[in-house]
Amino acid sequence: MEKTTTEVTYEKVKIIVANTEFEVPSNLTIMKALEYLGWRLDRGVGCRGGFCGACSTIYRLKGDHKLYTGLSCATKVEDGMIIAQIPISPANKKLYDLESLKAVPNTMLEFYPEIARCISCNTCSKACPMDIEVMDYVQAALRGDIALAATLSFDCIMCGLCATRCPAEITQFNVGVLARRLYGRYIQPEYKQMAKRVKEVEKGKYDAELEKLMKTDKKGLVKLYAERVREKA
Repeated sequence: MEKTTTEVTYEKVKIIVANTEFEVPSNLTIMKALEYLGWRLDRGVGCRGGFCGACSTIYRLKGDHKLYTGLSCATKVEDGMIIAQIPISPANKKLYDLESLKAVPNTMLEFYPEIARCISCNTCSKACPMDIEVMDYVQAALRGDIALAATLSFDCIMCGLCATRCPAEITQFNVGVLARRLYGRYIQPEYKQMAKRVKEVEKGKYDAELEKLMKTDKKGLVKLYAERVREKA
């Protein structure tokens, strides 16, 4: 019996990019729509899976007064969408020597005093494509609760959309970085198994095995990976 295939067709929607209107299939993400139109995306493109934060985008929708934010690799086009990509959010990052810092309440304010300007509008949280409670970790940093600020900001992908929308002009993602560094260096309990493994590496326990892997071709590596011992879930 001869097989038949059915080609799926999608209706077209109109989007506006660089002040020019185009028609694209409605099933595409913003990133794929730009490539469909012939754009070669050399910058502002990373994982293409919503994890790296490189493709920050702002847009408006037809008949809607709101300004929306998202990642172009994870946001589908809509009819009448006006698109502008911002692959980098300009932000001043404070320089510091982590080893000379202390995990005390006033450290966050010392380096990022602007967190005191937070008006609790929650615009930063609404802008976050990872659904992080950004305002909550900024408020935790303001209170000096470094552990909570580090925990709440853990999934941050540094896209900068929170800072782009913040009326208090706080660079929230940099605040989260400092909180996580302080937490990891001074607050988080030491993982004994990791310390043990580091010592083993330093003593050269795995040198021979690594050397063997370095000399193995791609086919051999694929085979080893498929046959690896896996821990039970």
